[in-house]
Amino acid sequence: MRATLRWAHADLRAHRGEALFTVLATAGIIASLLLAGALFSYTADPWQRVFTQSEGAHVWIHTRDGAEPEELRDLEGVAGLSGPFRTARTTVELGGARASAELRATGPEPPEVGRPLVTDGRWQAAGAADEIVLEGSLARALWAEPGDTLTARGARGTEHTLRVVGVADTAEPRYTPGDTPGIGWLPDEALDRLQPDPERTGQTVGLRLADPDDTDFMVQRAVTALGADQVSEVTRWQQARADAEGEGRLLGLLLALFGLGALLAAALAVAGAISTRVHGHLRDISVLKAIGFTPAQVVRVFLVQHLGFAFLGAACGAAVTELLGARVPGRIGEAVDVWRQLPGHTWTVLATTAAAVLFIATATSLAAWRAGRVPPVPVARTAVPRGLGPLTLPERRALGRDAPPALVLGWRGAFPGRARSLAAVGRLAVPLAMITAALGAWATVERFHERPEEIGLPAALTVRDGSPDDSGSSDSPDSSGGGAASRASEAERHAGTERLLAAHPDVTAVHPGTEVEALVPGQTATITLRGLGTDADPYPFALAEGRLPDGPDEAVAGQGLLDLLDVRVGDWVRMTVQGRPQILHITGRSIEPEDGGRVISTSLDNLDLGDGSGTAAPDLHHLVLRDGADAGEVGAELAASSGGRLEVREAANPADGLAGVRGVIAGLIAVLALIGLTELSTVLGARVRDRGRDLLALKAIGLTPRQIAGVITVSTAFTALAAAVAGTVLGAAAGRWLIDAQGRSSGIGAGIAQSPPPGALLLVIAAAVVGAVAVSAVPAARASRRRIADTLSETL
Repeated sequence: MRATLRWAHADLRAHRGEALFTVLATAGIIASLLLAGALFSYTADPWQRVFTQSEGAHVWIHTRDGAEPEELRDLEGVAGLSGPFRTARTTVELGGARASAELRATGPEPPEVGRPLVTDGRWQAAGAADEIVLEGSLARALWAEPGDTLTARGARGTEHTLRVVGVADTAEPRYTPGDTPGIGWLPDEALDRLQPDPERTGQTVGLRLADPDDTDFMVQRAVTALGADQVSEVTRWQQARADAEGEGRLLGLLLALFGLGALLAAALAVAGAISTRVHGHLRDISVLKAIGFTPAQVVRVFLVQHLGFAFLGAACGAAVTELLGARVPGRIGEAVDVWRQLPGHTWTVLATTAAAVLFIATATSLAAWRAGRVPPVPVARTAVPRGLGPLTLPERRALGRDAPPALVLGWRGAFPGRARSLAAVGRLAVPLAMITAALGAWATVERFHERPEEIGLPAALTVRDGSPDDSGSSDSPDSSGGGAASRASEAERHAGTERLLAAHPDVTAVHPGTEVEALVPGQTATITLRGLGTDADPYPFALAEGRLPDGPDEAVAGQGLLDLLDVRVGDWVRMTVQGRPQILHITGRSIEPEDGGRVISTSLDNLDLGDGSGTAAPDLHHLVLRDGADAGEVGAELAASSGGRLEVREAANPADGLAGVRGVIAGLIAVLALIGLTELSTVLGARVRDRGRDLLALKAIGLTPRQIAGVITVSTAFTALAAAVAGTVLGAAAGRWLIDAQGRSSGIGAGIAQSPPPGALLLVIAAAVVGAVAVSAVPAARASRRRIADTLSETL
């Protein structure tokens, strides 16, 4: 063991640069993998914790007021029932912040199933008709806390004040502006005061299932028992979990993907370094065996040394993540801070580092095993590398035409036609391919930010008219005259809203629209049915496949809906909207970043909601702004010009949650660059050692030391150039495939990937070549100053 340690120490002193690069690269890889694990735990575990502690319901069913959801308690497979609760949809406002909310009438005690977990304040008191408890995401949207007083819009536009007494967490989908309303719990008396009309209230019931895997079947049975015409929306626990994971899961997948890729590149680089070092130490290994080292001891020498590097790098990476990870700004720092408080945190760190070290050890075992097979007395052919052979005809012609000798001989040394040279190019191409794929992810995020219209977000603002609905003002609902007058008044109001919006100088297009929940065939889930634009002024959908809808009953659908219904472009689909069937022909696949892609969109002229008006009336407007316009300023100006009547929201961009991705990608590129430098140093050392006899020949024919150094430098540069070209081509293709695959799995759909710009690819190639020249400059100068006697002593 003492001799083993002395050998390892001597070798470390001779190769300090390679050892440093290896340790730093391993530390970066471990840090990337640990950050990925933190993000996964941060995004998934909080929802699971809330679901478990609150005895969460697996299915939430929203029905009309006349339904009888109490009957669902007797269904086989239902372990518990939450509610039913009487509900009313309304708008709540606090300090200028406005949000849509579903208010639920509850008692003085929280329900046993689907119990809201109060995190701040308290639950509503008995007999308090003006108290409300807000769900956490709704409270954050309103900047509300216990003690604040908010305003809720009641029947016929009347306003009622409610005092916030608590904030609670729930395992249901969180509040999303313009999509999912927030949840508020208040006493029955308060709900009766807000909305006394039973026709404008509904019911919500939660089902806790004995077997969560039977969710689809149980939803079908529940909808059948209640009647499809009584069900307005169904929410499953999978949707709530995916909503809680959000963009953090995508960032975690990105970190894990590139972390594993960097781990593979590092393992290949370390294996190549050991193999090259074994080839360069054949005489030393023979001497070790001659003095009594067994093959197992020789293998142990190399394994112990490189496992030491791996352990040191893993320890440094884990320590940096633990000490500084929580200080990283944004979602990553929050994830690390929460992750360190989870019970399995310590075991996750140990398992991740141990797995990475084991992977590196496995990759290096083969090269170390080859060292154990070196004979005690190597033959001359093994001990002395074979020369490059005679010059080829093109090489002789190039030299005859006064081509620089360094260029011709450098090309000759870079590609001698042996498998070892090709293996070196392949190992160096792996980190360069990962760098290119990382740049592709960067370019995709930039595309989301700079060209949102290409990924399904052409409108920068969504506007809703918050004025009271006068549709119910007629004393006789069956009176055709009253209904016609009401519809005419509503149409005039919408037309006035469109004129107001279009008059703003920064607004280039106004597209009316509406969104409703629809039941899929089989009544196992709900999807979002959108009516956007009109036949005369169609909505600018972002298509990845097929064509735009331009005829009756034509629509485009997201990837999530196609997967849910197992249909393709060109198929007809049937759904149930407010108890009425709607049949649409899918003519194209649109990129849908919202609702997991479970969206089908058609023209407003094709949408009939059965309200007697023929086509659906818009309840929102999407605004397309001119290039360079500030969406926040435009929204504030529109809200002010309407006297507060309009609720203006900026369109949610999926890339907004990836604010820290640029820093993550930059760190990964730095780690991969370290791996590439490690591989370059290995290639350079092998080339200088193997070309010992060629240096003797070059000196003998009269080449100067500067020309000899140029030969070595050019040879390394050509190797880096070949690896960079291969790596960028493969990395660009692999990056697009991986990003599109993630898009398909998330429901957004393929077609979102953006390749790095040509300038970035050329920069990667140039950086690889310049790095190779910089790394080889000093060793090449030393090799060129070696005396002929030194080279002869090594050769003989």
